[in-house]
Amino acid sequence: MLLRLRLIVGSLVGGAALLLLLCLGAQNLDKRAQLNVLVGRSAPLPVGFVVGLALVVGVISGGCTAALVSPQADRSNG
Repeated sequence: MLLRLRLIVGSLVGGAALLLLLCLGAQNLDKRAQLNVLVGRSAPLPVGFVVGLALVVGVISGGCTAALVSPQADRSNG
């Protein structure tokens, strides 16, 4: 249980740190594109920010998936 909690917290903290760096790096990008969503269009966002956001979501979801799939070492064989 403790290992799973550490994996989840680690992935969330790592994802938050990557998101902070991504937001700081995307401040002065000139080329901004809009995304087509189901209802309309999104706000103009830099392409690097959209790709980086997908990377951050992948890091967080991958870490949480690894935490949920990992075998429990806390159980005793008995």
